[in-house]
Amino acid sequence: MPNIKSAKKRVKVAAAKTAANKIVKSDLKTSIKKASFAIEDNAADKDMAVRVAIKKIDQAAAKGILKKNTAARRKSSLARKLNASA
Repeated sequence: MPNIKSAKKRVKVAAAKTAANKIVKSDLKTSIKKASFAIEDNAADKDMAVRVAIKKIDQAAAKGILKKNTAARRKSSLARKLNASA
């Protein structure tokens, strides 16, 4: 445990940021899974589910939670699945 005041603050700030990032990552994974299941089940709202997932991916990339290429790869993967199911 740190003794210096600024180091104590960094521990608290890091914990808060980790918690916030965890929420965004969890929401992102959930939306990607929903989109994948919608594509597999050939649901009527699969286009909307993919659109929501892509939006979440872009938001995570903008916040720096995902790297740019990782976001592009995940969006591309969803698009490929959607186009293959059509």
